[in-house]
Amino acid sequence: MFLLEHLDQTVKKMKGQIANILTLMNLGLGALSIIFVLQNELRMGLLFITIAAVCDRLDGAAARRFQSTSEFGKQLDSLSDIVSFGVAPALLIHQAVLHEFGSVGAIFAIIFIICGAIRLARFNVTESHGFFVGLPITAAGCILTFSSLLVPFLEAYSFMFITMILALLMVSSFKVRKM
Repeated sequence: MFLLEHLDQTVKKMKGQIANILTLMNLGLGALSIIFVLQNELRMGLLFITIAAVCDRLDGAAARRFQSTSEFGKQLDSLSDIVSFGVAPALLIHQAVLHEFGSVGAIFAIIFIICGAIRLARFNVTESHGFFVGLPITAAGCILTFSSLLVPFLEAYSFMFITMILALLMVSSFKVRKM
């Protein structure tokens, strides 16, 4: 009986860590994306951001499924998201096109990261039931990431506009229903 109870407790603890493992995978994939972008392997960077988005979606679902939501998990998720959907997409779009504008292009990438950090900090300190305030960083980061596929088809300055609009949407006060 004691062994079965111990085994049951161990399984419950392991289920409780699935969400955190997925969150750490998100973080690792975001870091891998940055490494590949710095090596000018932009398609690989895009791929790793995309897979990080899948892990980000699954970590929340796993936390709810196994009733393992925690303040620690929320903070870990935000730290992972700033890397995977803030820094990685900003570096990707900078490497893809914004570098053509020199320091101004770098400033646009940095503004995106700063707005993403503000968005995440605001999310972590406010209660929101059934909605997000501002565009979630995951959505903004994915849009910015996939916009890099349009570099051959759009004028370079368009990406400054896209980057700034997404940054402002993250810190805006409009409400987005949670899915």
